[in-house]
Amino acid sequence: MRKEHPMEKNQRDLTWPFAGIPSFLRADIWTDIQSLDADIAVMGVPTDEGSPFLPGSRFGPRGIREHSLRFGKDGFYNLEVKRKFLEYELTHRRLVDVGDADVLATDVEGTFQNVTTMTRQVLDRGALPVVLGGDHSITFPIVRAFSEPLHVVHFDAHLDYAPFMHGFEMTNVHAFRHIHHMAHVQSLTQVGIRSLRNSQSWVEDSLNDGNRIVTMGEFRALEPGALVEALPRDVHSYVSIDIDVLDLPLVPGCVSAEPNGMTYTELRDALATLAKHTDIVGFDLVEVNPQLDVGTGITSYLAAHTILEFLGYICDQPRWIARRGATERGGS
Repeated sequence: MRKEHPMEKNQRDLTWPFAGIPSFLRADIWTDIQSLDADIAVMGVPTDEGSPFLPGSRFGPRGIREHSLRFGKDGFYNLEVKRKFLEYELTHRRLVDVGDADVLATDVEGTFQNVTTMTRQVLDRGALPVVLGGDHSITFPIVRAFSEPLHVVHFDAHLDYAPFMHGFEMTNVHAFRHIHHMAHVQSLTQVGIRSLRNSQSWVEDSLNDGNRIVTMGEFRALEPGALVEALPRDVHSYVSIDIDVLDLPLVPGCVSAEPNGMTYTELRDALATLAKHTDIVGFDLVEVNPQLDVGTGITSYLAAHTILEFLGYICDQPRWIARRGATERGGS
């Protein structure tokens, strides 16, 4: 018999997407991470101080949360495979929203330390961190919070591999140069790279450092499953998704959108393949800028949609279900 959840009392059955507090998927808001009891913890990092062009992605976490309310709160049904996903996690309240990292305006290093601390607290409680950005600089302090060996897979139009010069190293074009040098990062795979604004030196530096770059041309030429063949099966992996990996017309609310990007189906299938082949230990989705979006908020909606489906694939894997069963037996 299921125990009563500590947050079940006085719950109202809010169903409209314009009503109530916009937590992700209308999940319980659990800000005391020290007492966290969940399998998935959604957290926001509302900062865009790493964006050297236009601001606005600081509103991304709020926009994604608001549009996630359109999906209901008991899982989603996929008509193509005639199955429901995330039903257990949502109906048993195993997914919660832990709020936002404390952003210290103009103090990027302080903000990043808060992001690392919050991510580490989530990991210490045994939960999978799902992080809503913010600009892409935030992936650096998130990955820094991990201690176990992991492989990083980076979906993006851009390499974000700029050199550190004159103290300029905390922006959204530096994150993956930081990440490559972390001792626990075993490999870095950069997928969907195509922007003409990637400099030759960035490309050469990334390749010379031993990273794998998968351009859009190569991505489309790969056989199904070939994207992950370089990664050992069941290794721990962290996935970072820049919304601009998708094609430019799909993401009007993204300051760095580029032509010739992925379709939604291509991204979804790549994420599904990763979820099957590797053990996803965390992921982020970044660079949604609601201030640039069209009135219907399609970029925020597409971001929420991507996160929802990716989580569905992750929680549908035998390894996840086995861990869930072990937890249930241990608590019975």
